[in-house]
Amino acid sequence: MAIVAKKIQDSKIRAIGELKEALGVSKDFIFTDYRGLTVEQISVLRRQLRAKEVHYKVVKNNFARLAFEQLSAPDVSSYLIGPTAVAIAPKDSNEAARILFDFVKETPALKVKGALVGGTVYDTVQTEAFSKLPGKLELISMLMSVMNGSARNLAAALNDIPARLVRTIKAVADQKGGAA
Repeated sequence: MAIVAKKIQDSKIRAIGELKEALGVSKDFIFTDYRGLTVEQISVLRRQLRAKEVHYKVVKNNFARLAFEQLSAPDVSSYLIGPTAVAIAPKDSNEAARILFDFVKETPALKVKGALVGGTVYDTVQTEAFSKLPGKLELISMLMSVMNGSARNLAAALNDIPARLVRTIKAVADQKGGAA
């Protein structure tokens, strides 16, 4: 457990406030251990995450612990051990998790410690399972295609009734015309 000083320096208070502000833009966070990554690898990872509007921030563990406490978030102190970087996902957090786990396949030095998603703390295994789920936009598109399919089938069925009537009348007319 960290030792809490009786008087915190102003620079540290500012640093915690800035971190709290950065963390406050989202409810979803993925914690990683970046030990062993080169600067180039971290830059590539940041670029991939930035494409999905995810911010990847290296944090001081005590500052992050205090910032999460001030945000009234669940206890994530077990993930704030050792070198820690946090992927802050304001929109679709499973996209961020997917990018991180794909990056782990290419670069095993990166380790995903766990996640805080929607107020629920996930361990590494649960975070990996979460990364395999479809994203919010994918789920909406699936729902819309299902809803659209029913409407399309109804429209086709309703359109088929007059078409059958027309074909029947045409067949009767052809039959009467052939008999004369």
